[in-house]
Amino acid sequence: AVLYLHGGGFVHCGLNSHHGICCRLARASGAAVLLPDYALAPENPFPAAVEDSRAALVWLAGASARHWGGQVAVAGDSAGGNIAAVLAQSGRAGLCPNPALQLLYYPSLYGRNNLPSQSTYEEGYFLSRRSMEWYAAQYIQREEDWTHPHFVPGHTADLGGLAPAVIVTAACDPMRDEGQAYASALKRAGVPVLYRCYPGTLHAFLNFYALMPHGKTALRLGGRALRKAFAASA
Repeated sequence: AVLYLHGGGFVHCGLNSHHGICCRLARASGAAVLLPDYALAPENPFPAAVEDSRAALVWLAGASARHWGGQVAVAGDSAGGNIAAVLAQSGRAGLCPNPALQLLYYPSLYGRNNLPSQSTYEEGYFLSRRSMEWYAAQYIQREEDWTHPHFVPGHTADLGGLAPAVIVTAACDPMRDEGQAYASALKRAGVPVLYRCYPGTLHAFLNFYALMPHGKTALRLGGRALRKAFAASA
């Protein structure tokens, strides 16, 4: 079974926006996919989304053991990719079930940063740098939380022993370099990583899979990786 955390800047989106994505991922992976309705900001600031998602993963692991007899994986896009990465680190720390795979689509991982793609694609490519800052400000309402590992998992010093990862980025996305940097850091720590950057794509291109063929390709890639991870764990 797969716990899928939807994107939307920690502020919006949910079943209506991500139903098709989850259906395609379920078909490609052969797994059940759960899309939790985690608490959204600004009414529910950090760490509410992480706490809700961790509780959902604990529940899903129990349900999977009873009904499907298999492992669980975590997946997510954008802000949901952030939460999925945090859950993978929490699983290693024994705070929740350790996932068989972490599938991260154009994830937000480094909080405030000056990676080159932030400047190259800061305006005019669907997601702007200004809107990213606004979303983060809705979610992070205490200055000390800007550097908390449950918000900036990319800053974790020791990444060894984490679940294998598949990280997908969009070429024309201010967040592109975050996923690339995390993939490189995981590889240096000895974590198996598959990294793909799709040319000509924008942030949130999974939501536009009807118009952007790479969206379907990226979901099939994730589905195959999930099948392989579940087969290995079995």
